[in-house]
Amino acid sequence: MRNLVIDAGNTQYKMGFFDNNRLIRHEIGLSISGLQGYIDQFQPHHVLFSSVNISFEDFKTSITGEFELMNLSSSLPLPIGMDYDTPHTLGMDRVAAAVGAYDLYPGMDLLVIDMGTCITYDWVSRDGVYQGGIIAPGVQMRFKAMHQFTKRLPLLSPLSDPPVVGKSTAASMQSGVMNGILAEMEGIIGRYRNISASMCVVLCGGDAPYFESSLKDTIFAVPQLVLFGLNRILTYNVD
Repeated sequence: MRNLVIDAGNTQYKMGFFDNNRLIRHEIGLSISGLQGYIDQFQPHHVLFSSVNISFEDFKTSITGEFELMNLSSSLPLPIGMDYDTPHTLGMDRVAAAVGAYDLYPGMDLLVIDMGTCITYDWVSRDGVYQGGIIAPGVQMRFKAMHQFTKRLPLLSPLSDPPVVGKSTAASMQSGVMNGILAEMEGIIGRYRNISASMCVVLCGGDAPYFESSLKDTIFAVPQLVLFGLNRILTYNVD
């Protein structure tokens, strides 16, 4: 079975092509025409579309091919349970990451950290039920906020492992964002350890490489976790 999953996020548009549940190819930053090229090349049997900013109707009229097309929404059945007060407001990328993590680590309490435009912390209980979590500003959002809400602070790009003591304004900003996020992550992981000492921490997202080697806690880094989760949701609805 050949599946194509598409994640249109806040800042990136990416796809994953799966053949018998094995990830064969993934791309980031594709246009619709580029995506159509992959559809023509791989000829998927099933396509799952997930987006926070592009309507399914607009997407559906932009591509062609002989495949079953599904839209990931709060009404689509999921392979995990849901204990969230407002599931219709829940970002589908958070859902997909939670599904992907539980598929990889079934029967475990999970804290899923996705480092994208925002940093999300999502809790999945060991019985496979999504419980909710935390949404915090992401790396670029913090740098942009300091630049936009002050007159003199520059707009910076992140650096890996900046010194805690910044010896310049730029270095102090780097430390504030990067070391601040690291301290935040370690603190939140510690709070969740109070809920389940044996929980598994799964890390994904474009900014995850900046932090995965610095975290004191044992983590499992899965860069394409959202794509794996989307494919699991797709196969669940096809089967």
